[in-house]
Amino acid sequence: MKILLLSDKESPYLWDYYQPGRLADYELMISCGDLSSKYLSFLVTMGRAPLLYVHGNHDKTYDQHPPEGCDCIEDKLVVVKGLRILGLGGSPLYSGGPHQYTERQMRRRIQRLRFKLWRAGGVDIVVTHAPAQGYGDAEDYAHRGFECLADFMDKYKPSYLVHGHVHMEYGGGSIHRELHRGPTTIINACERYVLEL
Repeated sequence: MKILLLSDKESPYLWDYYQPGRLADYELMISCGDLSSKYLSFLVTMGRAPLLYVHGNHDKTYDQHPPEGCDCIEDKLVVVKGLRILGLGGSPLYSGGPHQYTERQMRRRIQRLRFKLWRAGGVDIVVTHAPAQGYGDAEDYAHRGFECLADFMDKYKPSYLVHGHVHMEYGGGSIHRELHRGPTTIINACERYVLEL
């Protein structure tokens, strides 16, 4: 299964210079936030594969103009082609805007999903906007990660945690595309990344 992961920056390859057929091989697309709703609607129309998304901290217009044809998985556990996928968007609180959470609020969101996780027998892919603390986050206050996401990986051992929020050019090129914590592969989906299962 070929999955297109997206976050934070519209890809010129898929947007400005799109050519028919470029999305034909993907069976699923996942957005980790901070992308234009028009961009996501375009991709789901041209690609004809389901597109799941969570909110980024800059997705202030999704309430009025949600991405058409796409499915929000915020605080949900969905099953797509046998994959159990959980959505936990938003970033740590830093300016009081929408889709920003304290550590305590994010921990409560996770606790409210315990029964769904138990009933599903776990989770394969966790989709977040912000990374886990110490695993792909940055040193500045706005781009720090959530400690509870690291705890989540230790408890539920998903195969993947996919996030955005931290652009690849932050940190002077020291940002890693892939990291690992136990059996979990952590992927920074900034712009676009192809995951093959």
